[in-house]
Amino acid sequence: MGYGTTLTPLLLLWGFTPLQIVPIVLLSEFITGLVAAGFHHTYQNVSFRRDSLDSKVALTLALIGIVGTIIAVSIAVRLPTWVIKIYIGVLVLALGIFVLVTPSGSQRFSWGRLVGIGLLSSFNKGLSGGGYGPIITAGQMLAGLNPKAAVGITSLAEGVVSLVGVLMYWLTVSTIEWHLALPILVGAVVSTPLAAFTVHKLPVRTLKMLIALLAITLGIVTLVRATS
Repeated sequence: MGYGTTLTPLLLLWGFTPLQIVPIVLLSEFITGLVAAGFHHTYQNVSFRRDSLDSKVALTLALIGIVGTIIAVSIAVRLPTWVIKIYIGVLVLALGIFVLVTPSGSQRFSWGRLVGIGLLSSFNKGLSGGGYGPIITAGQMLAGLNPKAAVGITSLAEGVVSLVGVLMYWLTVSTIEWHLALPILVGAVVSTPLAAFTVHKLPVRTLKMLIALLAITLGIVTLVRATS
């Protein structure tokens, strides 16, 4: 979580335009999402067996994500960047606070909350390239899912959503900055085994705290950058 939310503003600071950045971020997250999901399954952070709850949640989020991403990309060029950043910053910050103050095990699993979070986060993804991982991970926890499973499910769902976003940008913008894609892809893929192993080793309570604090930090950083 936080990959696109962190990388997009950094590339903006280096002089790239949003339409150069977002398709590349989505492309890299398509590849790394699938690779990371495989490692999370291998380390038993999540189970992607055919009839498992994790597989059903991932499929639901992916299908909802396709709808949200298509809608978002269709209107992405019409909204001011600062409005999008403030919106995502407030949302990520609020979810982080909710996860931090909500006692573990107090939330029963809810398909309704999951569907709403999936649509909202995929809409954010299509708009800015970021704002998906922190929202969908924290949202799954608030919907009653185990934090380790939530991280693995996010990786798989985000990969599918990102692919749809790349295709939509390719059809509407027509130009993909391939020279920018290679170094980003290499760095992202190399990091995935270590990330999955870290999630496997961390206690659930510690992981929940880290996810909440990271979401809060990303929300604050996004708001500061949007208003500075």
